Amino acid sequence: MRILKLKKPDLFPFLEIISRKAEIWAPQKKGDKHVFDRVNDFAGISLQSTRTLIPPKKIMVPPSFNMFHFTENGYVEDFSHISKKILFGIHPCDIHGLLTLDKLFVQEYPDPYYMCARANTLILGVSCWPDENCFCLSTRTNIIEEGYDLFFTDLDGFFLVWIGSSQGDDLVRLAPDKFDDNLSDKDIQAYIRWQGEKEKAFKTEIDFVAMPDLMELKYKAPFWQRAGDACFACGSCSMVCPTCNCYNVADKTFLGEKPGKRIRYWDSCTLPEYSEVAGGENFREHKSDRLKLWYTHKLQAYVSKYGKPSCVGCGRCIVTCPVNINVKTIAKALEGEEVDAFWYRLTHEVTR
Repeated sequence: MRILKLKKPDLFPFLEIISRKAEIWAPQKKGDKHVFDRVNDFAGISLQSTRTLIPPKKIMVPPSFNMFHFTENGYVEDFSHISKKILFGIHPCDIHGLLTLDKLFVQEYPDPYYMCARANTLILGVSCWPDENCFCLSTRTNIIEEGYDLFFTDLDGFFLVWIGSSQGDDLVRLAPDKFDDNLSDKDIQAYIRWQGEKEKAFKTEIDFVAMPDLMELKYKAPFWQRAGDACFACGSCSMVCPTCNCYNVADKTFLGEKPGKRIRYWDSCTLPEYSEVAGGENFREHKSDRLKLWYTHKLQAYVSKYGKPSCVGCGRCIVTCPVNINVKTIAKALEGEEVDAFWYRLTHEVTR
């Protein structure tokens, strides 16, 4: 692995050069939020954004897309939603989110749509600075050692650039005059100081080692009913989570001989219809049961299967849920602490 130096004024010229090879997508400001979108003006890239509204999973598996066209004689797969992309500005926690999706969509049951999009997307990560809702230090996703082609650490006046793949090296070779491989001791010391200061900047800490056992021990704890009472069952937590991957499919047919479509779209286990089966039976009718399923996946099931939680500490659930149901408040409740959250203060009966 090589580490190079790039002066900050050379960043956008470098991106302009590599944009001739593929679309560049990056965080851009939209209202008071940041979103990953196709770059038309490099000046619009937000290098200081903490988190985007929707994680980069939307590029690998869009919220809705056509899987294939079908007729009575067969079907033809549709990969038209996939194009060559360079995803710039993705933070370490979101890269870990993609690595989690890799395990789900590649290892046991290969998903051709995800795999095709992944193969056509280059990952250019960028360092970030935590706010009060970031807890990736607790999930150990604050640093990244794999899953990227290039990674840019933003220091004073320059970037240190890690080359993580042969494709990343190819991008550097498109503009070799903009990179310097002669790092001084001063440059190295600047990186060491930055790394130490960043770790001290985290304000939120969660003991994820204890979470699997606590989920088992407190599966029937009363606080789940309070959380279920407050939950809107809107699915927002799943939409913004980098590792939530549930989806549904629906067939769209047309009159005449026009081929039908099979549409795949995001789903969420917190939605009322998710566990409903033929005949109207619903195995998780109560919102509290659906919440327990969601947090079992995040804090327990993935640990036993993959050795780490599926939560990457991005803080999106904290800033998104209108009633403060999120990994931070649920973890505190599991630990037996008083929780300063709207849902925890509710005392009336559970809404069913």
